[in-house]
Amino acid sequence: MPNNSDSNIATADALTLLLHNQHALGAAIEEVTKWLSDNGEMTVAESALMAIETLDTNSKALTDAITRLRQS
Repeated sequence: MPNNSDSNIATADALTLLLHNQHALGAAIEEVTKWLSDNGEMTVAESALMAIETLDTNSKALTDAITRLRQS
């Protein structure tokens, strides 16, 4: 069984990959949101902006968790 430090490193690495995916999804949603706004789909664009806000909030929590794992 791996020691706690090895487990923390593996968990932090996995969370880092998820965070990178989350940033990529956020960037893609931003592009779609711009296109929607430019084409008059404001209601859908506003929903997409809410999704981006959720990604941003969760990114902060993931970053904090990764930092804590890497410090222990």
